Amino acid sequence: MRALQYAGAGTAPQVVTLQRPAPGPGQVLLKVTAAGVCHSDFAVMSRPDEALGFPLPLTLGHEGTGTVAALGEGVTGLALGDPVAVYGPWGCGTCPMCARGKENYCTRAAELGIRPPGLGAPGAIAEYMVVDDPRHLVPLGALDPVTAVPLTDAGLTPYHAVKTSLPKLTPGSTAVVIGTGGLGHVAIQLLRALTPARVIALDVTDEKLRLAREVGAHDAVPSDQHAAAAVRELTGGLGAQAVFDFVGAPPTVSTATACAAVEADVTIVGIGGGAASVGFGTTAYNVAVRSPYWGSRAELTEVLDLARAGAIDVHVQTYAMDEAPTAYEDLRGGRVHGRAVILPNG
Repeated sequence: MRALQYAGAGTAPQVVTLQRPAPGPGQVLLKVTAAGVCHSDFAVMSRPDEALGFPLPLTLGHEGTGTVAALGEGVTGLALGDPVAVYGPWGCGTCPMCARGKENYCTRAAELGIRPPGLGAPGAIAEYMVVDDPRHLVPLGALDPVTAVPLTDAGLTPYHAVKTSLPKLTPGSTAVVIGTGGLGHVAIQLLRALTPARVIALDVTDEKLRLAREVGAHDAVPSDQHAAAAVRELTGGLGAQAVFDFVGAPPTVSTATACAAVEADVTIVGIGGGAASVGFGTTAYNVAVRSPYWGSRAELTEVLDLARAGAIDVHVQTYAMDEAPTAYEDLRGGRVHGRAVILPNG
């Protein structure tokens, strides 16, 4: 089978030919329909090989949809051909967090060497992939697997972030979304679907700001040194009750905290290396700063239900398997508007 692999520091991902895997006991083999491309992959590829903690080469792709191709011994509840989405943040399944379906916060994953597909385990940018346990598969039903595949991260991650702040997003409130790309443009739709809040979007390009307006942002503001002041002006000096930073770089984190109203939530989702300064006189009174990770299995089901209801629609750019390296070049170059999706068997 063909797969997109990262071989080590200083190399670009390449399409290679591998042996088709077979599922072991308790595992499921998927024929991959679609796989998403994410900025998080660059975090893997930018680290020294010895710092990764898992063997290379690595098949990339932590967003995946597919059809069940084979069942390992003991697997029940699935049938060949079933269309499914892969829940990515695999955990041990038995710790207190996993027992509540919050495998994204598994307390034993590092100890046991459990890693997400595409971020340590073989990922979804391949013609076939092995899923370690059927609990990590969610039925797709009639959803389009190509437009649904980003929901496993680009939908689930902002949903998990937004859901925490729903009590603060009451009528008359404001939410700020910084970075309106793959995750941010979904966050805007979620905020419009789930809250009555005014949504202000921040980004650095006119194209991303246009996309933000298209998917429902009430206001779109350039993300620069004047952004926080612009948010304050739009909110009558009060600031926003919830700020979601999907970039996470030092300048955007500074903007995020500067936008926050009294008792606001600041949620740093992006992994751009920024860190928030919090303290008396630094932020508004009683601001809560969070740095969440991915989302729970139950939340993925909720996200897919929102897609079925027509509440969210991910903008995608598709690539054939031979074009997979180009997808990463386009993402790095800012040429992807929405989410890049690779069709390994297309």
